[in-house]
Amino acid sequence: MSEPSALPPELQAQLETLGGHLVWRIGKDEASEDVIVRVGYASATPRFAFLPRLRAASDAEVQDALARGAVVIEWVD
Repeated sequence: MSEPSALPPELQAQLETLGGHLVWRIGKDEASEDVIVRVGYASATPRFAFLPRLRAASDAEVQDALARGAVVIEWVD
């Protein structure tokens, strides 16, 4: 059973529609223990290749970074 959303139904629908047009990468920064979440439209996919590489991050590492406030969101144009 899924958890009820705290978002208004209209916003939930907009986010679900938008989610189908986004790509993302999640990984750890080479220079720190921060978890980086890179998000952009599918049309921006080629630009991801020009950004610094991210190391793989396990689910546990992502959860730990969230708990520490060590997650950085980057929008890729």
